[in-house]
Amino acid sequence: MDLETHNESPPGRSKTKTMMQRLLVALNCVLLGIGVTGAQLLTRLYYSKGGHRQWLSSWLQSGAWPLLLIPLAASYATRRARARAHGGAAAPVLLTPPRILLAAVGLGLISGVDNFLYAWGLEFLPVSTSAILISTQLVFTVFFAFLIVRQRLTPATVNAVVLLTVGAIVLGLHASSDRPPGVTRGKYWLGFALTLGAALLYGVFMPLVELAYKCAAAGGGRALTYAVVMEVQLVIGFVATVFCTVGMIVNKDFQAIPREAKQFELGEARYYVVIVWAAVLWQFFFLGTVGVIFCVHTLLAGILIAVFIPITEVAAVIFLHEKFSSEKGVALVLSLWGLASYSYSEWSEARTRAKKKVEVDEEAQAL
Repeated sequence: MDLETHNESPPGRSKTKTMMQRLLVALNCVLLGIGVTGAQLLTRLYYSKGGHRQWLSSWLQSGAWPLLLIPLAASYATRRARARAHGGAAAPVLLTPPRILLAAVGLGLISGVDNFLYAWGLEFLPVSTSAILISTQLVFTVFFAFLIVRQRLTPATVNAVVLLTVGAIVLGLHASSDRPPGVTRGKYWLGFALTLGAALLYGVFMPLVELAYKCAAAGGGRALTYAVVMEVQLVIGFVATVFCTVGMIVNKDFQAIPREAKQFELGEARYYVVIVWAAVLWQFFFLGTVGVIFCVHTLLAGILIAVFIPITEVAAVIFLHEKFSSEKGVALVLSLWGLASYSYSEWSEARTRAKKKVEVDEEAQAL
């Protein structure tokens, strides 16, 4: 999907625009990777060192949405200055059409429910099992992307999905009977169902985000820019946070936070450091995800999330001193192989399209 809609562009401007698009794709991939890896590690650290508030953990996944006000304010200031310089009409405060913002409210509710299911399930499952179940979102994403946004499936895409899915299964072979201390068999299977439900719900969420962008591009009346991504994510994050805040009030989590901080194994000050940075990194993840969907498509976002699951496992070995098994090594290789296969296919198709465009342009000039 293009960052802006133009009918025709000079060659130099088109080249600059393509470069900016690639930089934006790279930036969002980095945000997604740092966010999903770092946020999962800190969430894991929170639970392993004495944290046990599910609503607080789910709130942290969207609670840093005010950070988006900074770039959005800068974007508005730039539009306002440009409008004044050209003597045009006042710059709009929001670029997103109202109906898309309304759709973002619904997406925020879905996100809030998904965050809670993930946070609750993680309390009853070992990390490896939770990661495997979350990785199944790729299968759900492929299925719903095909149904909702008619995502085209290529042999390379199917190959990547198969490799990533096999990697997740291999990763889970050693964790099937690895029940955390104090967790009953019933709670273990409850966590299993909750986490699988979170994966399914996120598999629906991502294609719906892409559908919202397509609707905005089709009838918004304004150029579809990255500012729209941040506006949509801000609304999603705000609504999801309100949903989880209500849960925290009902569950009396706000009163429990000071007590939990004092009992945290790493100390009270580090407790607050952990939850603050978890919130920031979760925001990186969600902004990176919707950014990748906007710049490319839903399927790439799903593949990247699946790829970073075994990478997170390796990071857990390095930073949290978890045991590294042969299954994790195999899963990591398969995941990187799947990503390389998909990336090479996309690169080859992009080169083919570029060559065809050059040939068409040359033929047009010859005529």
